[in-house]
Amino acid sequence: MSDLSAFAGTWAIDPSHSRLGFQARHAVVTKVRGHFADFEGTIVVGADAAASSAKVSAKLDSIDTGSADRDGHLKSADFFDTENTNELSFVSTAIVANGDDFKVTGDLTIKGVTHSITLDVEATGTATDPFGNLRAGFEGTGSLSRKDFGLTWNVALETGGLLVSDEIKLQLDISAIKQ
Repeated sequence: MSDLSAFAGTWAIDPSHSRLGFQARHAVVTKVRGHFADFEGTIVVGADAAASSAKVSAKLDSIDTGSADRDGHLKSADFFDTENTNELSFVSTAIVANGDDFKVTGDLTIKGVTHSITLDVEATGTATDPFGNLRAGFEGTGSLSRKDFGLTWNVALETGGLLVSDEIKLQLDISAIKQ
């Protein structure tokens, strides 16, 4: 989508119609998926990709993997330590058009540690909802090393490998409302 004119403006992410998701390998053989339920963000689309930006924050204690025990462990000091730091943030530093898609690079901060990550993002279109809101859709993927953010807890398996993968894959499905 080289022509960004349909997307130009400021967009507020609608959490009730969006997902900040992730997946990790568990015990080497399966994938565990989850998401953050409490988040907000703004996307500004300029005349071109370079004039655009994105900012997102999420409450770490809103993590949901479908298992209360696992979520409790992820909130503990072994992982996110949500009693002391309960927010992650992403602030874009560069957006580059890549054909009809975009490379969105930005600073991700978790537990006070900041690293640059790059997301592959597709603008999926715009539509007016039944309430008169102009909506834009964005889908994104990326990955990160959880060790980069000090998330190092793990257990060695008898059969080899580790209980939780270092690589975390990110999956973003965003519906945003024009402001």
